[in-house]
Amino acid sequence: MLNWTFNRSGITADASAPGGPSHALSVPPPIETKPQKSKIALALGGGAARGWAHIGVLKALDEEGIEVGMIAGTSIGALVGGCYLAGKLDELETFARSLTMRRIAGLLDFAIGGGGLFGGLRLTKRMQEHLQDMSIENLDRTFVAVATEVNSGHEVWIGQGSLITAIRASYALPGIFEPVKCNNRTLMDGALVNPVPVSVCRAHEQQLVVAVNLNYDLYGRSAVIKHNAGSQTAEQPQMQKQQEGQAGRMGMTSVMVQAFNIIQDRISRARLAGDPPDLALHPKLNDIGLSEFHRAGEAIDRGYHETKSKLSELQRLQDVMLR
Repeated sequence: MLNWTFNRSGITADASAPGGPSHALSVPPPIETKPQKSKIALALGGGAARGWAHIGVLKALDEEGIEVGMIAGTSIGALVGGCYLAGKLDELETFARSLTMRRIAGLLDFAIGGGGLFGGLRLTKRMQEHLQDMSIENLDRTFVAVATEVNSGHEVWIGQGSLITAIRASYALPGIFEPVKCNNRTLMDGALVNPVPVSVCRAHEQQLVVAVNLNYDLYGRSAVIKHNAGSQTAEQPQMQKQQEGQAGRMGMTSVMVQAFNIIQDRISRARLAGDPPDLALHPKLNDIGLSEFHRAGEAIDRGYHETKSKLSELQRLQDVMLR
């Protein structure tokens, strides 16, 4: 007599019975597939030498397997982001870590009677060694470099054409590098209009936008100070002495750079308040000057550690996007 037994899954026949259907009724276990994580869009901000921190950010993301679907870059953010999408991040890191004060001086070509102190041709030749004839359209992901049009002040998004020209236009710091001529437009540093280009990522309908702000800890909140333009008060002598010492060490270039720092910081705060990213990374870089490119190792490490510290939050945001 066929012996039937009952279990939680239903009725099954005794496997020992001749012709028992136990094998016919067995169901293979389902194959577990991990849900696909959301790609992130990166808004890489400007900050000159502090921008080497972007290399550390991208290295940390790659180590964790977090996929970047788009990069919008301003100034050095465009340089690092463009090299990353072109598959040249390792070469850029090697170049950055090799920089010394002497090598930096050798890369700068003074421009007499031009729109900046340096023409930038030597830097362009170095980029051509790795990015020659590469166009933005041939990159496997979306890339946009932000620049500023000199004559109109318009914000210019470069998403097509020569990758090198787009990068050069985006980092053409006023008074330092000559503006770049590009299709009947004269372009200079995009940090004048959009220092951390979150808005570019939003315009491309990116769901998860991560911003890297290199200037967050330079000045703090915009303080308003009530000052006395008359005679010196009793508690001010020491402060005046310090300020005079600082002013005495500042040349024309230093003043220009400091002014650019302030402009960039204030514009960043205003634009990010109106269009905030889903996550902001703030590497601690306030002690690295705009022109201290020889401190690349420090900046890269700080960008790396800042990203590692925010990975749990980033992964949580990716999970939220999957719901």
